Amino acid sequence: MPTPPLPTPLPPSLAPRLVRTLYGDRATEPRPLASGAWSQAYALTLDGAEVVLRVGAHGEDFAKDEVVARLAGPGLPVPPVLARGETEGWAYAVSGRVRGTALDDLSGEAVARTLSSLLRALDAAARVDLAGTSGYGIWTPDGRAPHASWPEALLAIGTETPRVPGWRAALVDSGIGLGPVEAGLSAPAALTPCLPDARRLIHGDLLSRNVLAGEAGITGVLDWGNALYGDPLYDAAWLLHWWPWYPGWRPGDLHAALLTHWRATGPTPAHLRERLHAYLLHIALDALAYCASRDRWDEVRAHVGTVLTLASAGGGESVLIPAGA
Repeated sequence: MPTPPLPTPLPPSLAPRLVRTLYGDRATEPRPLASGAWSQAYALTLDGAEVVLRVGAHGEDFAKDEVVARLAGPGLPVPPVLARGETEGWAYAVSGRVRGTALDDLSGEAVARTLSSLLRALDAAARVDLAGTSGYGIWTPDGRAPHASWPEALLAIGTETPRVPGWRAALVDSGIGLGPVEAGLSAPAALTPCLPDARRLIHGDLLSRNVLAGEAGITGVLDWGNALYGDPLYDAAWLLHWWPWYPGWRPGDLHAALLTHWRATGPTPAHLRERLHAYLLHIALDALAYCASRDRWDEVRAHVGTVLTLASAGGGESVLIPAGA
């Protein structure tokens, strides 16, 4: 799935001007790299070392990257944040650069070889010490998340947020209406008894060029702005939801990798199918809301179809969930 551009374009001269102000002749001219939904990245060298400059409207995303980089163990490759701040109304961060190919760009064969390394990295994320933090859902850089329970965090997807505004009115105006959203919210509510009270670190945005890989496996897990506290099985559901959007990727490879990993690392998670079902619904509703807020109606209709399919199935009966789980 293509990554959307920044909603407000950056002034072309901003990054070069910022680099000259911060570093003078210690740094090379920044070269544009990938642009995401929330920031633009640039490559440069600083004192001879490769670094990445990111500029965007949401400085809290960069602050969360700094938090995770500080807490991550050796199994979770997160580049260090070397500097961050604000300039001319924009937030920026300078991080160490890690090399690799974006997961999104890998062939079916390459992504199949990479999956076991990615799942081990997600396990390492789930082992990050969250002492001194609180709550469930998307957390702020001070370690606080807004919800008292994991089910409450999931059901909040029906509420608009400052970053994704206006989607409810857009759905009504489009003729699609709010019926799919209401149907999608009712199903996770029914699955609440199956959801754990685990509170672990979740990435929550594993595609959109946020995971880099090399020949030996994952080389970097980037952009923790959407990170949550909750059930780490959510990241597996994220992969399950988005996998069919990449035609060269075989669903069977993901299903086999997940089942092999779960069986190798301990008992198969309790209520596995019900939990995945609830998280798939949440992810589809989240994507539906985001795309509606950006007037991306072909994608909205695709996500509506997924929501209605999941909502009409019994808990854990979705075809998106690995057979035999």
